[in-house]
Amino acid sequence: MEIRALRAFLEVSREENMTRAAAELHISQPTLSKLMKSLEAELGVALFVRRSFGLTLTADGRLLRERARDLVGMADRIEDEFACLGAVTGGTLYFGLAESFQIGYLAHKIKELRRTTPNLHYHVESGVSAQVLEHLDQGTLDFAVLAQDPDETKYDFLPFPDADRWGVIVPEGHRLASRTRIRVDDLVGEPLFCSDQAWKHEIPRWAGSRFPDLRREATFGLAYNGAVFAREGLGVLLTFDRIVDTSPGSGIVFRPLDPVLETKLYLAWRCNRPLSPIADRFLAVMRGW
Repeated sequence: MEIRALRAFLEVSREENMTRAAAELHISQPTLSKLMKSLEAELGVALFVRRSFGLTLTADGRLLRERARDLVGMADRIEDEFACLGAVTGGTLYFGLAESFQIGYLAHKIKELRRTTPNLHYHVESGVSAQVLEHLDQGTLDFAVLAQDPDETKYDFLPFPDADRWGVIVPEGHRLASRTRIRVDDLVGEPLFCSDQAWKHEIPRWAGSRFPDLRREATFGLAYNGAVFAREGLGVLLTFDRIVDTSPGSGIVFRPLDPVLETKLYLAWRCNRPLSPIADRFLAVMRGW
């Protein structure tokens, strides 16, 4: 199976039209159609349902789309790394980031590296720790920023210099907005918004024996989306401080948990896996914070 065919397949799946995909790929429509039929023959499955107005993916096509994205992404990384092996002025870094105000430290270090590496490029994806760890393990990321303790048997890591403080976000008129601290009893009976990761780890550790009395209304991987729902009064968002705008006029407020609950942040990379030259240079800069 050729990477060229997978790239073409991904373009067809995006456009859902053979003619438009051929134009994007700068090849003829008959050539592309023949390439897709060859790919289907090689895999022994139908990848598309062909209709008069275009194409839709079959179940097998949707599965291949997910796998092809990973394979093409890895191929792109390999090409980038080998193209930059002898370069001292550029390269590409791949990051997976958890949400935190401390990402500002990372951005500052990237800016510092760019002063001596003007052709530096970087790709950033955001998600909860489980998501970015999966991509780090697959090799499509150089570094992952984790809001959990890394597995020391699999990863090398650097702790960030600060910690993230937990609290709730509620509308300005909510009964909890008048509190200076939020205790577990304050949350009993409230519909809560929280990420899966925090609901399994941090919140039970904080709530202790009262955790079974708490009710999660909905799961939010991204705090911004949860804050939008909280602003509408649909629930109380449990999240880190300083990652959602709660300034005067925002319509929402942040109140810290009591007792204090904090989470450390870590920059992690796979141990016993060689880093690209640009990743090594970035790591040298990071060790200086």
